This record gives sequence, structure tokens and C-alpha cells, in this order.
Amino acid sequence: MNALRARALRLFGDVRPGEAGLALLQLFNLFLLLVAYNIVKTVREPLVLATGGAEMKSYAAAAQALALMGFIPLYGWLAARVDRLQLVTWLLLFFTACVELFNLGLRIGVRNLGFVFYVWVGIFSLATIAQFWSFANDLYSKPDGERLFPLIGIGATLGSPLGSKIAGELFGAGVKPQDILHITAALLVVHLTLYHAVSGRMSRGGGVEVAQGERLLGPGGFALVFRSHYLRLAAVLLVLLNVVNTTGNYVIDNAVLAAAARAKAAQPDLDTSAFLGAFYGDYYFWGNILALLLQAFVVARLVKLAGIAGVLLALPLVSGSAYALIGAGVAFSVARWAKTAENATDYSVMNTARQMMWLPTTREEKYKAKQTLDTFFVRGGDMLSAGLVFLGTTVFHLGVPGFAWLNVALVVIWLVVALLLVRENRRLAATRA
Repeated sequence: MNALRARALRLFGDVRPGEAGLALLQLFNLFLLLVAYNIVKTVREPLVLATGGAEMKSYAAAAQALALMGFIPLYGWLAARVDRLQLVTWLLLFFTACVELFNLGLRIGVRNLGFVFYVWVGIFSLATIAQFWSFANDLYSKPDGERLFPLIGIGATLGSPLGSKIAGELFGAGVKPQDILHITAALLVVHLTLYHAVSGRMSRGGGVEVAQGERLLGPGGFALVFRSHYLRLAAVLLVLLNVVNTTGNYVIDNAVLAAAARAKAAQPDLDTSAFLGAFYGDYYFWGNILALLLQAFVVARLVKLAGIAGVLLALPLVSGSAYALIGAGVAFSVARWAKTAENATDYSVMNTARQMMWLPTTREEKYKAKQTLDTFFVRGGDMLSAGLVFLGTTVFHLGVPGFAWLNVALVVIWLVVALLLVRENRRLAATRA
């Protein structure tokens, strides 16, 4: 049976006999987490508008970064006092309790709860997804992780659209936000249970053994990042990635508004809101579909062909091409598909690369430093993008082409950093082999 499952899964990755069961369990666990996250992500939009106001969303990235400066040291403190599975358990119990506290707050009408919830969702998504991949990096050796992470990553590309769809259907059926949150809490309980199932399977010889009771002593996340040349490069890469992506979202948003204005001028009775809603619904749908196809059929083959270099360099090459086209003034339809290609590559190919980066690191780095990079530095990139947009619009008066060419320049720097990171990854892997 194991050999049969492995053969069936080879369409999606290099799965060998004896690996399929654990890999599928990990895939399903990631799937549940992304369903849970996308449910609360959908809930947060009307909630912040109803209880916090639209203007509050602009402060969310800064508030998340400030909160993460406190969260990361607390995570490191806990990691030094409990073992791996206890760390995962306490983190997920904390976030599950938060979900139910928000439920209670909504029922009693706590003021400005929407803004607090908006900030919390951003931290929840980054921290729990980073925790999942820290755990996965701890389970697999570098060669095994490079073969199996593309398959496990399918769970994310499947869970994201399904979670959004579930929440949308529930809203359409008149279910209240606080009741929808119960679903997320239940999914997180199942998600935690599967962690224990995976850990039990590993203890019975289902994969690479690690010390179950070993605690993560030593420096905290920030100290681990700044003392390692490899992790400093990874931090710069993630900041650049998020600056380019977030600025690119601003570019496409402005292009969509311009297209809506042109359509309105040609057809005065056009409903602009309906035009925008139809565009984004179609835009996100095809982005998710393309990401799923790339994750299922391309990522594993790209890793097998070129290793981490193949998946780490793919996104900047796609991004640079997309923004060069937009900067050159291509038609809106072309710009839209160029940005769709970038988003899909980010959610599939680059997402796998971001997890593979941690395979040659130490256990302390896999947990503490990964939380730091995947939370604080990611949000730092968002904040830096907001600053660039502010300067570009108020000081330099850049239009869509100007911001696109700014992104092309940033992509060139990103490519250089990615090449340095690939070289350092190979050196680190050889040193720790």
C-alpha cells in the first residue's frame, strides 16, 4: 500500500516508499491551517470596517510590527522552557483562546474590536504558518525536505481558496461573524491534534529522528538573525520580496481604478463598485488556480532540476518581467495577467523556496529565527513599501509606470541577494552535512 501511494504521488513530487503517509498527513495539516486562516481573513474585512473604520487599516502594518517586537522575545522565552511539541501546543492553544475571546468581544460589543482583530489576524497567520514549517524543517533532512516540501505545499494552495469560499458562503447565508469564528477554533483544535499524530508517527520511526524533549536554549530570534550571514541575507531577501509585492499591489490597484474610470466614461450608467468587485473576484480566482497548478506540477520538477536556486530565483525573474511590461505601458489586460503570474509564483514556487531555505539551519534557527523573519521582517517590508508609496506619490509624483520601474530596480537588487543566498545555502549545507 505504501509503495502504491508513493507511485501515485510521484505526479506531484519525488515521493519514495514509506514517505507517503507522513507527507500526506503534513499536507492535510497545512490544508486545515490555511482554511482556518482564510476564514478569519475573510471575517476581518467587514469587521474592521464595521467596528474600526476604513482608515484604521492603514495603521495595521505598523501596529503588527510593534506587537511582533514583543511576541518574538516571548516565543523565544517559551521555546527555551518547553520541548518542540509543547511549544507548538502552547502557541496553538493561545491563538485558539484568542479566537474565542474575539467571539465574546463581538457578542458584548467591545469598541474598536475590528482594528485589534485585524492586527491579530496578521500576527496569527504569520506565526502559525511559520510554526508549521519550522516543525516540518525539524522533521526532514535537507535532501528529504527538498523532495517533499513541494508536495506538502499543495495543502496551502488548496486550503486558501476553500477557506475564503466557506466564509463567503456563510456570510451569504446570514451567519454572524462571531459564529463563523467557532469554525476556525474547531479547525485549530484538529490542526493541533494532527501535530501530535505526526509527532507520534515520527517517534515510531516514520522519518528523521530528532530529540523530542530537547529545548531550544541560547539566543533569541533577533540575535540569531543578526549573528548569521546566511540569515541576514534571508532577512534582506524577505524585506525586498515584500516591498516589491506590496508596491506591486498598489500599482495594480491604481491600474484597476484607471480602467474603471475609462469604463465609466464610456458607459456612464456603469456601477463602478460592481466593476471592481467583478475584477478582483476573477483576479483572485485565477491567481489561486494558477498557484495550485504551479505547486502541483511545476515546483517539484523545478527543485529536482535546479535545486533551491531554481525556486529561489523564479519569482524575481517573473516579477522583473511583469513590472518591466507595466512600466513600458502595456495594455491593462496584459498588466493584469503579468501581476497574476507574479502572485501565483509567489504563493507556490517562492513559498516553497522560503521553507527550503531553513533546511540547513540549526534547530534554534528553525524555530526562533524563522519566527523572527517570517513575522517581523515580513511586516517590515510592508511598512517600507508604505513609506515608498507615500514618498512616490507626495514628493516624486510617480504614476503607475514610475512605480513599476522602481520595482524593476528593486528586483535587480533582489536577484543579487538571492544569488548570494544560494551560494551561502550551498556552503552551509556542505558544512553541516
